[in-house]
Amino acid sequence: MKGRIVVVTGAAGVLGRAVTDEFEARGATVIGVDVIEPPGAGLVCDLLDGDACNRTVDAIRARHGKVDALVNVAGGFTMGETVYEGSSATFESMLDINARTLLNITRAVVPVMLAAERGAIVNVAARAGLRGSALMGAYSASKSVVIRLTEALADELKANGINVNCVMPSIIDTPRNRADMPTADFSKWVSPPDLAKVIAFLASDDARAIHGAAVPVEGLA
Repeated sequence: MKGRIVVVTGAAGVLGRAVTDEFEARGATVIGVDVIEPPGAGLVCDLLDGDACNRTVDAIRARHGKVDALVNVAGGFTMGETVYEGSSATFESMLDINARTLLNITRAVVPVMLAAERGAIVNVAARAGLRGSALMGAYSASKSVVIRLTEALADELKANGINVNCVMPSIIDTPRNRADMPTADFSKWVSPPDLAKVIAFLASDDARAIHGAAVPVEGLA
């Protein structure tokens, strides 16, 4: 991926850092984007602000002239509320963090890719987006939206040389998940570096024939 310009959202997080490391190891130039200061050559951007996303992408294009790949890592997780008792704030928060962030930055990046007639977008969905589970309704719904947006974007953009796909991890091995589930068998979870390798493949030329895929990345969980 030498010479490729890759934008990674949520770059300050555990998975975002792993994705950044993987692309850089493959020779790409990575621009991390996050609401807090990302490491390296990163930019601070509130992904819930569409205008801010446009300004951020304009700055990247002014400096690098293109965006070859966009990896939408930014997101979040919550559980514990039933659907019938859960707050509207929780539901809106999950949609904001997992779907609207993706939508805003993608809307800003796609015109740059259309002008180049090439590009790749990889979204991070979740296995939970395939089926609702008790006490996870808001999270599952938001990740289902990510999968559906991936499929729709793929159909809309594949004729223009742009691939859009997503990964569906089960449980990612992060410090937060270990703290929340201290008795679990962490060896069965998906490591961030392993997930990053799948993401990098989907953003590579080797995946140019793949459009609208939702790839399970489950480890042993």
